[in-house]
Amino acid sequence: MDTGERGHVRRPTPQEVAAAAGRGLVDVIGPGLRVLFCGFNPGLYSAAVGEHFARRGSRFWPALHRSGFTDRELHPWERDELLRQGVGITSLSNRATARADELTSTELVAGVAGLAVKAERHRPRWVAILGVTAYRIAFARPRAGLGPQPDRLGLARVWVLPNPSGLNAHFPLPALTAEFAALYEETLRRP
Repeated sequence: MDTGERGHVRRPTPQEVAAAAGRGLVDVIGPGLRVLFCGFNPGLYSAAVGEHFARRGSRFWPALHRSGFTDRELHPWERDELLRQGVGITSLSNRATARADELTSTELVAGVAGLAVKAERHRPRWVAILGVTAYRIAFARPRAGLGPQPDRLGLARVWVLPNPSGLNAHFPLPALTAEFAALYEETLRRP
């Protein structure tokens, strides 16, 4: 997707958004991360733009900043700055859909193996799954709640956070930020 002045990403047309179905995104990942955030999958808008959590009004970026992970609210296209601040982004499935419920449980379960490979290669301290429903299905833990989990991916510990989607009405931004902040506080502790 073309960028305009000051690095802003041009808004895609409705046709470009529709054409993004099935497309994937490049991971924002590197060595030495405090946290690798892992969503269900890219939405169509994000896939059309080519950036994670790209839709205007995404609650991911304000929650990330307000919880302490970043020193300012970053924009989706600031991948290098995100990595400099010790944070990365990936997905369980790299198939863009209009809604996360279009993913099959098979896709979510299969995504754990790929996530484990990424965690072993890049060695983040934590992998944060963004959505308790996705975690319950992918990791076969039907009663799991939010917070730290017993699973490990490589050396990384696993934490479950609420899905930052605006469709997740149970978690308005202040509640979402509080959950992110609990993980942030944990990352400040020595391993």
